[in-house]
Amino acid sequence: MSVCSGIRADGGRCKAEAMPEAEWCWNHHPDYEQARRRRASKGGKRGGRGRPQVELASIKTQLQNLANSVLDGSVERADAAVVSQVLNVYLRAVSVALKVREQQEITERLEELERLLEQRKGEHRYGA
Repeated sequence: MSVCSGIRADGGRCKAEAMPEAEWCWNHHPDYEQARRRRASKGGKRGGRGRPQVELASIKTQLQNLANSVLDGSVERADAAVVSQVLNVYLRAVSVALKVREQQEITERLEELERLLEQRKGEHRYGA
């Protein structure tokens, strides 16, 4: 395998392995520039993979505080029941949003793989 011909942002030579039958790695190959930009732009929009865990931890804390407040008598049971129902709906919304985001990511990755497979089939068909 050959070494990538790309130049890093710091001006040094890329030391990654070049893709088969190419002179660049995936990060420097010009054919993948659009895909790299799409993925990079998503990075800031997702809120990080840790975000659902933070939201879940917050809800768990709220539920624990609510339970303690019911037990010490500072919150009525009926009020606590309504609040816990609302928090349950919120938990469900977080869960659905996470599943939708995962499904979108999987679909995008699959489409990219299918495109690459078709491209390779074309290269083999025409001897490129």
